[in-house]
Amino acid sequence: MHAEELVVLANSEGKPTGTALKATVHSTETPLHLAFSCYVLNGEGQLLLTRRALAKKTWPGVWTNSACGHLAPQESAAEAVARRVPFELGIPQSQLFDVTCVLPDFRYKAVDASGIVEWEICPVFIARTNATVAPEREEVAELHWTSPAQLIAAVDATPFAFSPWMVEQLGHAELRQALLSQSEQQR
Repeated sequence: MHAEELVVLANSEGKPTGTALKATVHSTETPLHLAFSCYVLNGEGQLLLTRRALAKKTWPGVWTNSACGHLAPQESAAEAVARRVPFELGIPQSQLFDVTCVLPDFRYKAVDASGIVEWEICPVFIARTNATVAPEREEVAELHWTSPAQLIAAVDATPFAFSPWMVEQLGHAELRQALLSQSEQQR
């Protein structure tokens, strides 16, 4: 999934305007593009938190949501979740289920310490798995299962320790409530 991966560029209304190579799109002049974020819960109601691989161009080594990625040309956000989350987390595609979009209109713009910009229209999903996670090492350096309540408390107390998109996403009551209620349903 690495060699010639394309990112779908978008206008301010979220309409595709073209593509660019993923390897070239993130810079100090990053164009608006289409992406997704996904929070994955296990059968015990725990949430998977991942630490971005140290080789990542943006926010290397930062703790963030379970998986995130870009849409391919002609792909919906839900299709991108179904393709990319199993790849990043090393789980069978059939073991990612109950995929639900919680924040369909989420978008953000953030600049890291090196000046590289992330600027994405990024619907936010919640999904479940019972599979053993064996992450792709080019994507994930570490992982940790935690309760949604513990993650929310940690993000509220130390937002600087997490990815800016996750901090913004967890600032939305709809996502917090969905994570907490789905976690409770699993117990």
